[in-house]
Amino acid sequence: MKLNIAVLAGDGIGPEIMPQAINVLNAVAKKFNHEFVYTEALCGAHAIDEVGDPFPEETYKVCMDADAVLFAAVGDPRFDNDPTLKVRPETGLLAMRKKLGLFANVRPVATFDCLLHKSPLKEELIKGADFVVIRELTGGMYFGEKYQDNDKAYDTDIYYRPEIERILKVAFEFALKRNKHLTVVDKANVLASSRLWRQIAQEMAPQYPDVTVDYMFIDNASMRVLTDPRFFDVIVTENTFGDILTDETSAITGSMGLQPSASLGEHTPLFEPVHGSWPQAAGKNIANPLAQILSAAMMLEHFGLKEEGALIRKACDAALESNVRTAEIQVEGERAYSTSEIGEWITRYVEQ
Repeated sequence: MKLNIAVLAGDGIGPEIMPQAINVLNAVAKKFNHEFVYTEALCGAHAIDEVGDPFPEETYKVCMDADAVLFAAVGDPRFDNDPTLKVRPETGLLAMRKKLGLFANVRPVATFDCLLHKSPLKEELIKGADFVVIRELTGGMYFGEKYQDNDKAYDTDIYYRPEIERILKVAFEFALKRNKHLTVVDKANVLASSRLWRQIAQEMAPQYPDVTVDYMFIDNASMRVLTDPRFFDVIVTENTFGDILTDETSAITGSMGLQPSASLGEHTPLFEPVHGSWPQAAGKNIANPLAQILSAAMMLEHFGLKEEGALIRKACDAALESNVRTAEIQVEGERAYSTSEIGEWITRYVEQ
């Protein structure tokens, strides 16, 4: 298979973790006789510095011409503490999602047995946890009408029926492929937008009679994913709730550096780690590249390359089992491996 891949390394640790995923993909291509063609493009703070736009038109064209986008992260502390700025790295991320029509963010949450002790949660609570969060990505407060002056500010949490129906369809279909259990997370006791979500979910549920559907307020769900994560199979929720909930679930795995994701929709699918740019670690060769590498595995699986994706996952599991790990998840007394060392180890495993 030939895949044209847009590569957006972005900011912070992105330029360090992205090459590890590319090296692993190249090893897969050689082993399975595929052709992966990469086109690098600017985004985030780096793009602002270069051309004044966090998601330039040229980058948009590269993404639209590609079969998939492999993305790392955007974000830079230079832009964090000035609320008057109109252009910041994250606006480029939102623009990319909107222009590519990436309305469905898919974030798997699963534990690694060898890392259960690294989670702040009790092992007996999290062992065997395995669920997926489907987050609506192009609606809600992040994209609704906004206003700010010195005395007043608001963000409009607006959703339209077609937006809700299409993300729920994705969630129901994911549930059918898994354990046929869907949890709709909202705040229907307070928010009108949530009541519409719940109404439409109840209307659609009879179309999927094999799926058990339950409904949970976001405050309860935020507690439940940490106290009873094995309850969940597929969670679906709106943009803001999903953003917060999926960061919270990193406590289950013990590190955000282990969580990949996919963003799917109308145009080119995008695959990225969930951990952000971690600018404090930039240039130090200490960031965990596994989420980036596992995002590459999700990309291959999306195109039906199941065996290739499974091999990457097996290689990542083997690295963890062999204590080839970065500092935040390393066993006490074992040396911490660098970003590049882990990438090289996994690449060699795939090549064998």
